[in-house]
Amino acid sequence: MSNTDNHPKLPARFDHVGSFLRPQYLLEAREQKAKGSITPEQLRVVEDKAITEIVKFQESVGLKSITDGEFRRTFFHLDFLEQLGGVKVGEAVLARGPDGVDHLVPPAIHVVDKVTHTKQIQLADFNYLKSQVSAGHTPKVTIPSPTMLHFRGGRAGISRTAYPELEPTFYHDVAQAYGDELRSLSAAGCNYVQMDDTNLAYLCDDKMREAARSRGDDPNELAHRYAKFINLVVAQKPAGMTLAMHLCRGNFKSTHAAAGNYEPVAEALLSEMDIDAYFLEYDDDRSGDFRPLRFLPKGKTMVLGLVTTKFGQMESKDTLKRRIDEAAKYVPMEQLALSPQCGFSSTVHGNNIAVEDQRNKLRLVIETANEVWGGK
Repeated sequence: MSNTDNHPKLPARFDHVGSFLRPQYLLEAREQKAKGSITPEQLRVVEDKAITEIVKFQESVGLKSITDGEFRRTFFHLDFLEQLGGVKVGEAVLARGPDGVDHLVPPAIHVVDKVTHTKQIQLADFNYLKSQVSAGHTPKVTIPSPTMLHFRGGRAGISRTAYPELEPTFYHDVAQAYGDELRSLSAAGCNYVQMDDTNLAYLCDDKMREAARSRGDDPNELAHRYAKFINLVVAQKPAGMTLAMHLCRGNFKSTHAAAGNYEPVAEALLSEMDIDAYFLEYDDDRSGDFRPLRFLPKGKTMVLGLVTTKFGQMESKDTLKRRIDEAAKYVPMEQLALSPQCGFSSTVHGNNIAVEDQRNKLRLVIETANEVWGGK
């Protein structure tokens, strides 16, 4: 169990989820790599250049936590999960819906053998990020939540040969693999990791809950099971590391996949899970009210995602401050912080916003947070 009363503080009262729009030259280089006209090593040189630029951008805006923009990834989760031993990831498919908009059909994730940590997945990427970040800033690594290995396929997506029963071996093996990754990062100097989880957010959506039932899972029980699952990872968290979780409702080309109040998962998520900080999406009505936040214990931080990354239209400071005050009815102000609702580019495709919107949105978050909390 982590000591949540004495967990490391977030770098500031303002933060961000992590991903940024990819520059055109990086997208072109990725296409060249896919066609075989440049090598992986040549692509990495281009990625390094883009990451150097996005680090400078974040620092110039005034952010304190700095990511690599997820510039080495195609998808926020698959690129990590497929590097775990025993995991196979299918192809992602784009399908045009009846609304004429492209939607991402999530690829199948299969556990085909015992899950193991066969290599240091983020170490080289973190080392490069760390080398670019200026003093006084905190490099942050984002990784997908381990629940991704269960929710998408349920029991049917996990080999019965490798895991005749899920309890306890499957969950312990995955937690061990994640623990190995966290220890690898900690040894390199990383003290801030954020896990991105769509599944607990999806369990707030009636359609997604019904889909879970159709796979043989009880959505009410699943939230509590996932809290125990996450805690197996937290139990292995190295000393001095802040472990945060972002709940994502889908963020593909400015669309979302799930809606619904956080109430169905709030107690499991906030009271039972030993995470240090939470990033919850609260940018529009699909997220419901702030009442579920009443389950947040002392010692944990709630980062309110009040500024949307899906559209360029700017929120007003007055509206943001009013909503922060509403949240403070359920959580003490000293446990709150502010961020955009999600990243700007959870997949390589990016949201349908302008590059300059990123700067404007982040400045709005920082200025509002400094006015509300006095720059502390």
